[in-house]
Amino acid sequence: MTTQQPNSETVSTQDLSSEKRVSTEIIENVADINYVEKIETVISSLEQDDSAMVSHSEEGYLWKFKYGSVEVFVELTGTTDNDTFTVWSSVLQLPCRNEPKLMRKLLEMNGLETYESRFAIINDQVVVVSTRTVAELSPGEIARAITIVATIADDNDDALISEFGAA
Repeated sequence: MTTQQPNSETVSTQDLSSEKRVSTEIIENVADINYVEKIETVISSLEQDDSAMVSHSEEGYLWKFKYGSVEVFVELTGTTDNDTFTVWSSVLQLPCRNEPKLMRKLLEMNGLETYESRFAIINDQVVVVSTRTVAELSPGEIARAITIVATIADDNDDALISEFGAA
């Protein structure tokens, strides 16, 4: 009995068809994510003292919760690919003592210690922030961004306030 070997055109077509099917399934799974539900699940696992609050408007969702000694904010502007998912927490009010030294310290920390988040200045406050578009946002990325921002902010706020505090 002889077996017939498939030719290279058949294999390539089958492989491409299979890859296309897998890619389509991944995209559909990402599209099926309920972002609001996932964010609320992560927040409920981190928040303390029943501190979580949510606001919903035409501009999207905004959550606030307490984690250690900081307040963490999570904003979801919508669920389309062009909408944004942002997490931030304030760690120090400006102006402060020795701002040039603080800026150098924050830049060094950004390079070594902040993972996908970063220190920034927003409305005269030093914050830890992570932001990205919703396009292909996975549940793991949601959990990681919220956890990283909350942890880095809580781990650094007291030391930064102690060293640089109010001017």
